[in-house]
Amino acid sequence: SSVQTIGEEQIQNPYTELLVLKGHQDIVRFLVQIDDYRFASAGDDGIVFLWNAQTGEKLFELHGHTHKITAIAPFSSSDASEEKNHFILTASADRTVIVWDCTSGRQVQKVSCFHSTVKCLTVLQRLDVWLSGGSDLCVWNRKLDLLCKTSHLTDAGISALVELPKNCVAAAVGKELIIFRLIASNDGSEGWNVLEIKRLVDHQDNILSLVSVNDLTFVTGSHVGELIVWDALDWTKQASECNFWDSSVHADVQPEIKLPQSPNETSVQHLTSDEECVFAAIGKGIYVYNLQMKRVIACQRTAHDSSVLHIEKLPNRQLISCSEDGSVRVWELREKQQLPAEPVPTGFFNMWGFGRANKQANQAPKKMQDNTPMYFLELVGDLIGHSSAVQMFLYFGELGLATCSADHLVILWKNGERESRLRSLRLFQKLAQNGDLQLK
Repeated sequence: SSVQTIGEEQIQNPYTELLVLKGHQDIVRFLVQIDDYRFASAGDDGIVFLWNAQTGEKLFELHGHTHKITAIAPFSSSDASEEKNHFILTASADRTVIVWDCTSGRQVQKVSCFHSTVKCLTVLQRLDVWLSGGSDLCVWNRKLDLLCKTSHLTDAGISALVELPKNCVAAAVGKELIIFRLIASNDGSEGWNVLEIKRLVDHQDNILSLVSVNDLTFVTGSHVGELIVWDALDWTKQASECNFWDSSVHADVQPEIKLPQSPNETSVQHLTSDEECVFAAIGKGIYVYNLQMKRVIACQRTAHDSSVLHIEKLPNRQLISCSEDGSVRVWELREKQQLPAEPVPTGFFNMWGFGRANKQANQAPKKMQDNTPMYFLELVGDLIGHSSAVQMFLYFGELGLATCSADHLVILWKNGERESRLRSLRLFQKLAQNGDLQLK
């Protein structure tokens, strides 16, 4: 199926203004939110930039790494007597990790005792420690003292981490999912021990994405399109799906000639979730998997021209996705309304893979009754501004959207109507202050 298109008249798309933020000299891979109005960007040039999300002002340019940045994570600290302090952690291919103070833009601490590149960082706020994942798993305190670490795992190392209940974390190591537990020392010191509890080997290929749904559930996705829903307490498999892209799994689909899927077309690049659904970027498509119903309730098999790299659900039932094709798209998750007595239009059947136009009409109401409610994803916005692969984005509510790309740019997408109102208000206030505004 061809990619959906949308005309210039994008009535439901608020992002009609953009600010281009320049400074990076290579691919910008990471964006991380610091607070309500600040964020950081980092990538292959090894530089970290801090930006104001409202104005696009560059706040700081942080130099300290000599190779590309491989992971970034925010964390904050506060005592009863002091205000909240914001920091960010960055890991690099130069085998170092640096802590930066977001208020002063200064380097607080640097650790360079790693035997391999750190690929992921996770802060456990509740335990007041943070974890680094590479060829081993290390546990650190806020002063960057090494509290404990595992033995060497594999040369490939840990590619992703997710926090679980009961002081546990799940680490993706190739095809395996390893559960570790942090145990406090009995001697009353600040020390910790990290123990391997279990290895889960249900995936057939490398695990690319992890997401925590809540204290009871987390989800993993692999390179060959497997999605597995796990119990976060006992680490048993609750459900799985591995046929997102294959319409032939539906019994009432007429057989058709299909070319075999390449791994890139079935790869689970990114997962995000709310309490109800998991939203998956798989190949060129985006899929909505309902956790209670344990099935896909909506999808766009070809949401972009190339692989979807990042997906997020917004509070207003909208989804945003970005892709290697350089586009950022806004989708609306809507319920499909159908009268039970009426045959379902052919286009609806084709989109969901339920059949062809020559199906008997009396089968249509039955299918709708079996699967109600049905949903679909409608394209409501297409943001064209980047000239290369859009790696990820951050949503700042009314302040807009920040995107980063392989074109070395960070772009702030703004609500055009809101910005116009703010400009008018500022002009009105300026005229009033200067006495040029005569109020009658």
